[in-house]
Amino acid sequence: MERIYDSRFWIYDSAVSLADNLDAIQQRIRAACGRAGRAAASVTLVAVAKTQPAEVVNELAALGQVLFGENKIQEARAKIPLCSGKLRWHFIGHLQSNKCRDAVELFEMIESVDSLALAQEINKRAEAAAKRMPILLEVNVAGEASKFGYQPERLLAELEQLNALPRLEVHGLMAIPPFTPVPEKARPYFQKLRELKARAESVLGAPLPHLSMGMSGDFEVAIEEGATIVRVGAALFGERKAKIEAPIS
Repeated sequence: MERIYDSRFWIYDSAVSLADNLDAIQQRIRAACGRAGRAAASVTLVAVAKTQPAEVVNELAALGQVLFGENKIQEARAKIPLCSGKLRWHFIGHLQSNKCRDAVELFEMIESVDSLALAQEINKRAEAAAKRMPILLEVNVAGEASKFGYQPERLLAELEQLNALPRLEVHGLMAIPPFTPVPEKARPYFQKLRELKARAESVLGAPLPHLSMGMSGDFEVAIEEGATIVRVGAALFGERKAKIEAPIS
């Protein structure tokens, strides 16, 4: 049966069930790990819940998915209290300094730290909340003017200062490569991020456990290149069908 959900702005049509989608993605993760000679448990799936209503998040949670990602603070602030308290949340969008307090309160990890100034503000808010905040450093791997993220050399230059912030824990790197309908074309960008992580580990003299890279269209290639976190939305929830102006009764 077709299921339609009102998410305030969009209608979603899920011809294939969430259970089927989740199972298919888990199988693809296992297969990609097998090709790379890795254990399937070395990859964590973040279900990207942006624009998805709380009832759909809770439906996926009932199937065993516990880690979700949001990219807008305002949406997360409204949605997370309506979802199961057992869920874990990563912030994966561009974070403005004036939203850092909410980000520290709502999320267990911020994946998109793209400047020393932003890291310092997160550290300040984490100090006020008496909380340690795991972060990933977002890298603009293709140097795209339209995207946020560190340039690689600047990241390396600021890394020790970032790592010295007492309330932050630098866990690794994150990137969004240029869009391409051909997953294989994303591979050089994933390789570049993996190589940058190795350089960062050399600077710090310590391992960075995470590479967050790969989305619905290319996560298998990302896993083959070392991703430990993949962020999947459309392949789980289905594509948005139509914009609406008012709630569905």
